[in-house]
Amino acid sequence: MLTEYHIEIMFESLGDHLGTRALGVMTNANVNQDRLAGQFWHDEYHFDNNAFEKTYNYIEEQRALTVDSLKKKDAMSAWAAFGRMTHTVQDFYAHSNYVTLWLDRFEGNTPPPPGDIDPLHPDLIHSPDLRSGKTYPPLEWLYYVKRLRRYVLPLIPRDSHAWMNLDSPAQGFKFDYAMHAAIKRTRIEYEKTLSGLSRDLIGLFVG
Repeated sequence: MLTEYHIEIMFESLGDHLGTRALGVMTNANVNQDRLAGQFWHDEYHFDNNAFEKTYNYIEEQRALTVDSLKKKDAMSAWAAFGRMTHTVQDFYAHSNYVTLWLDRFEGNTPPPPGDIDPLHPDLIHSPDLRSGKTYPPLEWLYYVKRLRRYVLPLIPRDSHAWMNLDSPAQGFKFDYAMHAAIKRTRIEYEKTLSGLSRDLIGLFVG
């Protein structure tokens, strides 16, 4: 997703739960995953290239780092680790075909509104049909040059990130479903990360 939407998701999902400083550090860590260095050879940051196992391992590594940092009273490191993790789970809905699979369940009928999407439907999360967009350098890099996009896109395979992404409203109505799913998933990961922590550590985390 584009930076502005990651920021919107963070404030919408966690703004009522966190202090200003905590939310700010998390959000900065989240959007920093899209820095230039994070765009190359880091499929696990963005759920790219069907690297599901690698990415789920990365999520749990960041969760463990969040908890370990809290136990060391290092709130800054905990916030940063959690922020990195939120970027990844949010990108799942923008970079995979999860939203499409969810909507396909209502084929022939009017689909529910975006706010009704289930972000963790068990039949879809583990579906053999679940895919994430592949990257095809160097053509995929040229896709990000807006004035070249319409010339480059027809040359890129349909299973690419360029074709599959729901990074912004420009990709159509499915973007709203991706946004709502990402907001819900961010809250789920927040609750999961804090489950089992002492009241003192939760207080440190929320800032």
